[in-house]
Amino acid sequence: MMNIIFAMIDNNIRSKLMKNIPLIRYIYVLLPVLLLITLTSFSTTSTEVPYRIKTIVIDAGHGGHDGATRGLFSKEKDIALQVALKLGKAIEANLKDVKVVLTRSTDVFVPLYERIGIANNIKADLFISIHCNSMPIKRVIVGYGKDSRGRKIPRYANRQSTSTRGTETFVSGFGRLDEQDVVIRENESILLEKDYKNNYEGYDPKDPESIIMLSLMKNAFREQSIKLASYMQDEYVLAGRTDRGVKEQSLAVLAKAGMPAVLTEIGFVSNPEEEEYMNSEAGQNEIVINLLKAIQTYKKQAELSDK
Repeated sequence: MMNIIFAMIDNNIRSKLMKNIPLIRYIYVLLPVLLLITLTSFSTTSTEVPYRIKTIVIDAGHGGHDGATRGLFSKEKDIALQVALKLGKAIEANLKDVKVVLTRSTDVFVPLYERIGIANNIKADLFISIHCNSMPIKRVIVGYGKDSRGRKIPRYANRQSTSTRGTETFVSGFGRLDEQDVVIRENESILLEKDYKNNYEGYDPKDPESIIMLSLMKNAFREQSIKLASYMQDEYVLAGRTDRGVKEQSLAVLAKAGMPAVLTEIGFVSNPEEEEYMNSEAGQNEIVINLLKAIQTYKKQAELSDK
């Protein structure tokens, strides 16, 4: 193009311009290159396939012999599976263009690394792990007695708070050391795996240093994960649930996710009222609606921002 333009200029004028104005020489050389880059960029943009959320992995927490967390009459692993199955059907019914993959559809044990491995292998767009919360059982002083010598001694008993309630949703990250109860409880599933030290590169779920090391493997999709988690908490609140917020923790099931990934605690199985709610048909349906709406909102925002 520049050759054509310069051919239209008198030879004497052209030589003076090239000799006396260095900028002209740069333009003469660079403009065709810039034009080519612009045309290539335009061509690439115009044929690029817009981003769409096509596959969602739903993970029902625990399962099989990993099922110690329980309330008065039910187990976390069973509630999580029931909600996961219903959520999968709800997504398929309302988001026709989305494929749902379950990490488990029965009461079986699936190692944590395999759960996220399923999502990574199929290049899923979202990973959602469903769990029930529980307050830790603690040894507390319930009174005092006397020993054989008449000395005062404390009497202990195991106690668990039954009043704590609400929902919270986690993303991969580093949490405060005084907020590690969930991390220890969820990551202890690793100990049920035969080769857990090889599977998790020497990770010990009871070792504070291991928890810190795991936190360094932060999910690369942190912002997107927080956004999805926030939408979930918003929906829980609209349904009248107690909001315990969005939190970052060193959770093994999320650490190596190759997509936005969250772990949502749908209520406290240690709270009798919430245990009843999470086991009821109405309660489970409401939780599923909350999660479905959050996914729909996230999907809409994610796909719009890519246009």
